[in-house]
Amino acid sequence: MVSEKQFRVPGVIGGLGPEATLDFFAKLLEKTAAKSDQEHLHVIINNNPHVPNRNEAIAGRGPSPGPALAANALALKAAGADFLVMVCNAAHAFQADIEAVCDLPLLSIIEVTVKASLLHKPRVVGVLGSSATLTTHLYDQAFLKHGIKTLSPQDTAQDHFMDLLYQIKAGHKENCRLDMQHIAHDLIAKGAEVIIAGCTEVPLVLSPQDLPVPLISSTDSLVEATILYARTEGSTSSA
Repeated sequence: MVSEKQFRVPGVIGGLGPEATLDFFAKLLEKTAAKSDQEHLHVIINNNPHVPNRNEAIAGRGPSPGPALAANALALKAAGADFLVMVCNAAHAFQADIEAVCDLPLLSIIEVTVKASLLHKPRVVGVLGSSATLTTHLYDQAFLKHGIKTLSPQDTAQDHFMDLLYQIKAGHKENCRLDMQHIAHDLIAKGAEVIIAGCTEVPLVLSPQDLPVPLISSTDSLVEATILYARTEGSTSSA
């Protein structure tokens, strides 16, 4: 039997949205090499959907989610989490708000997704992300450090992507897969050698089998990084 003290405890800032958090946790269970209940990770999930809309905030049409995200992080620390993960790409635009009040390490979904994509050695990547993620250049800046060009949907294509995103959040996934494929294929036609599912709703409708180039799921990347960090021996003082 494995003692939970051998593993760091991840605290999940979730609910952004709830189904994406559920997808993350389901994949975390699936990917953990456990032969018994006791060999799984102790995971603390704060599934709080009552956080201001990240896209509205970045567009200047709504309040900042930063204080709510920071409060969620502190609640996870108080509950016993050793480090944090956030199942939302756009929310990482407010990472500084969390770090200003909570000293727990936070594994960046942006950084781990970029790291996963580098295994394919792309020169150009296509990013499917919310308007907030694209406007704040989270992936552009991260890939620029590696000399990699980014492409993203423009104008009406991005508007359509956002419509699909909110349909998925509303539970209407059945009609979104083909349209999401078309948006990804347009980026591939423009030169993208890898597609980044830079929104945790995208993997709910799009799978690697749907595209002729690698699809890097930010959810899957965060799952793998969470398991690795939780099982790594040593101090929990830094990620």
